Amino acid sequence: MLTRPDKVKLHTLLGNYPNVMAMKDGRVKSDLIEWDFPDFPVPNRGFKPMVREHKFDCGELAIVTFLQAKVYGLPYVLLPATVLGRGQLHTVAYNSERGTMKPSDLNGKKFGVRSYTQTTGIWVRGILAESYGVDWSKVEITTMEDPHVAQYKDPSFVKRAPESKQLPQMLIDGEVDAALLGDKFPDPRFKTLVPDAEAASKKWAEQNGGVPVNHMVIVREKIAKERPEIVQEIFRVFKEARKLDTSAPTGAQDPYRFGVEANRAALERIIDYSVKQQMIPKKISVDSLFDDVTRRLA
Repeated sequence: MLTRPDKVKLHTLLGNYPNVMAMKDGRVKSDLIEWDFPDFPVPNRGFKPMVREHKFDCGELAIVTFLQAKVYGLPYVLLPATVLGRGQLHTVAYNSERGTMKPSDLNGKKFGVRSYTQTTGIWVRGILAESYGVDWSKVEITTMEDPHVAQYKDPSFVKRAPESKQLPQMLIDGEVDAALLGDKFPDPRFKTLVPDAEAASKKWAEQNGGVPVNHMVIVREKIAKERPEIVQEIFRVFKEARKLDTSAPTGAQDPYRFGVEANRAALERIIDYSVKQQMIPKKISVDSLFDDVTRRLA
């Protein structure tokens, strides 16, 4: 790991987001860290190697994956630095060719999602239950992939689609009535389940302490214990890179928040949703997610 006595090389999982490009292209420099960014065009493909094989020294990880992995003794520490956050409601689609659908119409129907433990899915199910009248005990959930964390098993009520299936085609064929498809829908027949979803997400963020958190920064526990100055430097670099991204909004709509207090409301909410949806066995405190070094970062 050490390239010379005063500089650490960190094998780092990180996507090419506007808020981190200044650290990836060298505009934000560090005298303590040499970054090694492996090629993962889709960063979530690195999450399994992160939590199952501990392949990275540092990087982004979906917050629910972190919560689950923490339960099973993941040797990483969370930093209060959000790499990816967003409104969630625009990600859920229904097939308008089969008629108009609103969220409460999901009761008694079928819903598809890539993985039951997908962080966006946890946010979506929580928000739709709290604000839109969806009773998930009355919805059949179908998934396409297993969880990132090997020790976690999906609840018995979650069904797995055959490997030959794809969610968009299942939505077209009526095998599911709505599905979490992500930022861009692949078919013009697909419409957002929540009307005017972008505006609805902005309103939700204003009323609930900010934009939902998806991915946050983690660092290997050994580094945090032995080189706390490296952890502080990681935080500084991420924060400085964020400042150079002028494309993202600020205030309640800021998807890239730094510090425990700035992220507390979102973390409390996702912990609550994770317990209710059987991701983790019991509630844990926000402060317990950090160690003595990362808890003070702001």
